[in-house]
Amino acid sequence: MNYGIIFYLAGWIMLICGCLMAVPLLTAVIYMEKAGFAFLITMVFSFLAGTLIIRKKPRNKVFYIRESYIAVAVSWLLLSLVGCVPFILTGSIPSFINALFETVSGFTTTGASILSAVEGLPRSILIWRSFTHWIGGMGVLVFLLTLIPLTGGFNMGLMKAESPGPSVSRLVPKVRTTAVILYQIYFVLTLTQVALLLLGGLPLYDCLCLSFGTAGTGGFGILNDSFGSYSSYIQIVTTIFMILFGVNFNVYFFIKSFKIKSAFLIEEFRYYLCTILIAVVLITANVRSFFPTLGETIKHAAFQVGSIITTTGFSTADFDQWPSFSKTILVMLMFCGACAGSTGGGIKVSRLAMLVKSVSKEIQIYLHPNIVKKVKMDGKVVPHETMRATNIFLTVYIVIFAASVLIISLDNFDVTTNFTAVAATINNIGPGLSKVGPACNFDLFSTPSKLILIFDMLAGRLEIIPLLMFITPRTWKRF
Repeated sequence: MNYGIIFYLAGWIMLICGCLMAVPLLTAVIYMEKAGFAFLITMVFSFLAGTLIIRKKPRNKVFYIRESYIAVAVSWLLLSLVGCVPFILTGSIPSFINALFETVSGFTTTGASILSAVEGLPRSILIWRSFTHWIGGMGVLVFLLTLIPLTGGFNMGLMKAESPGPSVSRLVPKVRTTAVILYQIYFVLTLTQVALLLLGGLPLYDCLCLSFGTAGTGGFGILNDSFGSYSSYIQIVTTIFMILFGVNFNVYFFIKSFKIKSAFLIEEFRYYLCTILIAVVLITANVRSFFPTLGETIKHAAFQVGSIITTTGFSTADFDQWPSFSKTILVMLMFCGACAGSTGGGIKVSRLAMLVKSVSKEIQIYLHPNIVKKVKMDGKVVPHETMRATNIFLTVYIVIFAASVLIISLDNFDVTTNFTAVAATINNIGPGLSKVGPACNFDLFSTPSKLILIFDMLAGRLEIIPLLMFITPRTWKRF
């Protein structure tokens, strides 16, 4: 284990976290809020600690897959611990566990909150909540790859460990250039949404907060009713961008490279759009009587489908009051999730597609024992390693999900609350149903249950393996 490089990367994370605090600090200065001192203190501490750590450069900068996964887990835990400090210092969330829950929810782009009302909070705190979504959406270590040159046989491991999906590929030969391209796409999409929201008459502050939450597919709002109070134009723009941020960024790279045909040949992209269309049609038909016009019904159905499948978690209506058929569809979309290589969470459309094709292959083999059948995606055979990783992910996912539901059931809430609370956290969605519905929050759970849900949020965002490696004693042994 190359402890030196892990410590070095942790120092960079501290340094970056300190720099990122400049956004809420500037907001506090503009609005003359005392909360700015909390961000200033945290910023100075983080910046100084990071600067001191990276001054001692590791003798060996080479790192491999084990170091990559551990570095990712350590970085996200460190980021969450530092990020929760302003909540505590300002008194916005005095409890450490609650502040940690809120911060982890932010960075993992979950959007599950312990706050019952947000409109009375300082603007600097609200923009920090939303900004954590934007930071965590693409990944802080992917950002780090754009800043510092790293070497090693598995330097791609950092991106694989932090980027969602069964497989992560380079857009171009160099990993660092790939990271730069991803962030360029991320910036352009975010700024485009900000510009369109400004055209809708929103103040710049609101536009930034909402765009940060949408880009990271997070879901922290700045109003108590999430998106219910905004105009139809704002809701429609946000619906479109939630869906856009749930798309595999490879699609945008192809479009950027003028390879439009290649973009639409990606199977996962087509499955993703078809799933959204079918879900919107079915829910629209089912909730037609809840809204005055067909157009209003389609708007709300599309918003909630886009919000849930991309794991954003915004809401324009209390969908917990909708018929069981519609709620069941939304719960199914919670598990489906967005595309691999996007900022969305969930199991991912590509994994489910591979699973269905794998089942189809097995049936064909049973019917025709001598047939040679391979699972293909985009016309290419899916490597055995990818299929193996997918099967392992789904197996561990089910085990963690079942164990989490069992443990939090000790709080003695109804099954729907427990089941959807875990589904909402491990899939990084935010709202669930019943007592954790869009009109409720997660503060009702006990401290042990909150710790389990914090673990689920981190496991869901990092796709389980890095976090499991971190808590496995054997990982830390020298070989």
